[in-house]
Amino acid sequence: QVQLVESGGGLVQPGGSLRLSCAASGNIFSIANMGWYRQAPGKERELVAQITSGGSAMYADSVKGRFTISRDNAKNTVYLQMNSLKPEDTAVYYCNAEMWNKFLVRRPYWGQGTQVTVSS
Repeated sequence: QVQLVESGGGLVQPGGSLRLSCAASGNIFSIANMGWYRQAPGKERELVAQITSGGSAMYADSVKGRFTISRDNAKNTVYLQMNSLKPEDTAVYYCNAEMWNKFLVRRPYWGQGTQVTVSS
C-alpha cells in the first residue's frame, strides 16, 4: 500500500504565505511526477503545479510567480511554497504522485487533501 500524507494548510490573510508538504510512504518502487491540485467549492479540481523526478516544474497561469513547487527524492516528499496568497486561492489542496510499480505499471495516488483558506 502507498500513502500520501499532506500537511501545512490553514488560514492565512491575503498577501501571506503557506508551505504545504506531502510525504509518500509504503510500498514505493519509483515515483515519476508529483504535483498539487486544488478544488474550490463548486468548481472542478484543477492542476496547480507539477514537478518531474528530474526537477522540471510547470505551473498553472494563475499561480505563476507566486507558488514554487519542489521535491526531495530521498524523502519521497513534495512541497508547495505559496506566497502572495489571494482569496481566490482558497481551496482544498490535494497532493498527487504518479508511481511505477515493479511490473512497470504506472498509476496515480492521491492525498486526503488539506484546506487552505485565504481571508482577512
